[in-house]
Amino acid sequence: MTAKPKLFVLLGPTAVGKTALSIELAKALGTEIISGDSMLIYRGFDIGAAKPGLAERQGIVHHLVDIRGPEESYSVQEFQQEADDCIRDMALRGRLPFLVGGTGLYVQSLVEGYVFSEQGSDPAYRAELQRMAETQGGAAVYDLLCRTDPKAAETIHPNNVRRVIRALEVAHMGGETISREKGEPPYDAFVAGLSRPRAELYDRINERVRQMWADGLVDEVRGLLAHGVTREMQAMQGIGYKETAAYLAGECTEAEAVTAIQTATRHFAKRQLTWYRRMKYIHWYDATAPAEKILNEILSDVRGFFRKRSNQ
Repeated sequence: MTAKPKLFVLLGPTAVGKTALSIELAKALGTEIISGDSMLIYRGFDIGAAKPGLAERQGIVHHLVDIRGPEESYSVQEFQQEADDCIRDMALRGRLPFLVGGTGLYVQSLVEGYVFSEQGSDPAYRAELQRMAETQGGAAVYDLLCRTDPKAAETIHPNNVRRVIRALEVAHMGGETISREKGEPPYDAFVAGLSRPRAELYDRINERVRQMWADGLVDEVRGLLAHGVTREMQAMQGIGYKETAAYLAGECTEAEAVTAIQTATRHFAKRQLTWYRRMKYIHWYDATAPAEKILNEILSDVRGFFRKRSNQ
């Protein structure tokens, strides 16, 4: 029987401290990083997505970053395929595939080998939903999906309006809903998670948002809009971008926009933690411990895990 490819995963809620630690882990392991974050795929979406800059990456190659234009949509199935390509390429080159991310659906679907199925078509109903998304926003159609097919809603990112509409179309046809089914886990995976006390995490989120604003988030969004990115595009539905666009449109004050981003990000972190609780195989580490201690603990556990596997 062919051995499964190895996979090391580092996850945790937004602002917990994954980026800096992931760079040190990648350097220590002599490997590269595969991004598991649904916003880092978009070119030009940097400050609001907390995308690590070239200096911050310290020469570590990052895959699945800046791979789509803002006008393009992106699905969990596309992520699965592209991440798998990266994993198998890195394995062939003798590097330990290292996935770093916070999008729970992306990581879980990859690690657990989810298979997605769909059927049914109704162009007229699809057009009706597209008009709804254009007039009421992507959140409206996602809320409709949550009521119509909650199970499908769990497998689709709220910002992926195209996939949300597809799921509603399938449900409307009375056919097989788009749903996740656990397949055979395709990798021999060690999954590490970073955690912090909730109050501390929320303080870090609030400070990060203030820093994003100071670093030029408004200018970034203004530039995107000036270059043809619209507020309806999937990428612009991301937290930080839609609120800033609303501020630029005069729909709220600067203070209201910052507060809205902070609130939405805290709620997102809470949803991430809820998602991770389903993943019983995560090995949790306290992110409040000294950085060197966390690094050494994880390195020891990762190396021990794969050493044990190779001896079985």
